[in-house]
Amino acid sequence: MDELTSVDPNWEPPVCWYEPVFTPDGLKSAVEDLQKNGGMGAVNAHEWWSSGIFVDHYDKGEPEENFDLKSPTTSTAEGYKNYNSGKKGMFWRSVVRKGHENDIKAWDCGRIMFWQDAGTIPDDEHAPTPETLAAYAYDKIEVPRTKVELKPTAKSTVNLPTWVWLDKGTFKEVKVRAELPDTGLWAETTAKPVALHLEPGTDDAETFPASGDCEINEDGSIGTPYTKGDADKTPPCGIRYLRATNGTPYELKASITWQISWEGTGGENGDLPDGTFETTQDMNVQEIQSINH
Repeated sequence: MDELTSVDPNWEPPVCWYEPVFTPDGLKSAVEDLQKNGGMGAVNAHEWWSSGIFVDHYDKGEPEENFDLKSPTTSTAEGYKNYNSGKKGMFWRSVVRKGHENDIKAWDCGRIMFWQDAGTIPDDEHAPTPETLAAYAYDKIEVPRTKVELKPTAKSTVNLPTWVWLDKGTFKEVKVRAELPDTGLWAETTAKPVALHLEPGTDDAETFPASGDCEINEDGSIGTPYTKGDADKTPPCGIRYLRATNGTPYELKASITWQISWEGTGGENGDLPDGTFETTQDMNVQEIQSINH
């Protein structure tokens, strides 16, 4: 299984956002564990506090500073009494998408851990939405790595069409669901295969169709399987090599385009940029063998 690559180079899932992490009792217990072990705890995606600062801010109610690159002055977070025990809600903190910890955008979510009443979402531009979760799910989509079927197989002959196809059911819709506990927020992102694009790996070749784009048939298959007697016919999806390889095989690239859609909380839905996954297969092409009588 492999992850999809967005066909839009300017699109990517959010780098950071806020999500719930502790109930009042959960935070109190975590701080008590810190006190016992003398350790440090994460107060957002970038800062780690000692148990003493946790107690000062979340138990004794002392204010602390937020970190905000965009603000000309540092904002202040008011403190809490006894970890907000008895109140319904959760403490939220920032998270950063894996692999983007050093991205400058990761610092956009600079608030230290803050309280949010149950059933509500923070009034913050980096608060999660169903679309945020859909984009996060997109980042987690894995599609099957499957080679296309070829006839002839990895060895072809000059001017003889190579038929390319994928059997029905080889590629199916892939769904990934993302939820945020205690918020009611969820999204399910669906990747649906819609086309196969062929690049023969040399200019000395023709593709069928000429664009190299083989559409998905209604039954989910691509192209038409080769059958005996089809050798001289033009395949609906395939390649004709016009020159033999010289010891170095051509690299046939086959990329599947996946159409991405999502639905989520409150009936929200939409589309995200198409994704692609590419495989490469070596193709050896030989001259036509003639027999002299």
